[in-house]
Amino acid sequence: MTTTATILVTGGTGTLGRALVDRLLRDGHDVRSLSRRPHTGTARPRLRSYAVDLRDGTGLADALAGVDAVVHCATAATGGDLESAELLVEAVRRAGVRHLVYISIVGVDRIPLGYYRTKLAVERLIEESGVGWTVLRTTQFHNLVLGIVKALAKSPVLPVPAGVRVQPVEVGEVADRLAELALGPPAGRVPDMGGPEALEFRELARLTLEAGGRHRLLLPLPLPGASMAALRRGANLAPDHADGRRTYAEFLAERVAR
Repeated sequence: MTTTATILVTGGTGTLGRALVDRLLRDGHDVRSLSRRPHTGTARPRLRSYAVDLRDGTGLADALAGVDAVVHCATAATGGDLESAELLVEAVRRAGVRHLVYISIVGVDRIPLGYYRTKLAVERLIEESGVGWTVLRTTQFHNLVLGIVKALAKSPVLPVPAGVRVQPVEVGEVADRLAELALGPPAGRVPDMGGPEALEFRELARLTLEAGGRHRLLLPLPLPGASMAALRRGANLAPDHADGRRTYAEFLAERVAR
């Protein structure tokens, strides 16, 4: 790949997408950000924004023209990710793009959540696409853990899943890794990436509450079901790949300082 590359980022206005777009722009690359809603604010050199809904693919061919690699970060909590990926893969193939990078989640093959099953199906679709591909699985982002705890803290009693550990990772560090992968050759399934430490969810909740100056009663709950059993077994963790550097406590401290 040339020194300056043209990279298309799907989901470019999301939490990870924005961090990846920023990283690629800082490194001097041409970036195309694809999302349902284009970037807003001050125009930035080397950044082109495309409003494309991956559910129908309208405008996707124009966005892909002349692209060196695609990083697929877009996802929808309401469903349809597999269908969107099918449209994207076909468009990537027609455009002759050499490299498709996909961000996935540690444990998609071990935790029987519906969302995880869809992510695994997208992985397999990309692997069998005939396009050069790379898949990176990571643990949960700091931002996600914070959002979950804040949502649960609306009640004076905060329920925490008993026996579940989480290994949160900094989204900017994931963006750095994705940028590195996108600028390299297709690598297949690369090693997982996890945060620097795995903590009980109760401890993560306690840290979050303390950082926000809030007080809640923490109530451990032994939740039933196959997915919760898998989480208690640590299927969501990557203990051999604690590659992240910023801890959850450091992430919270920076937010408080800002």
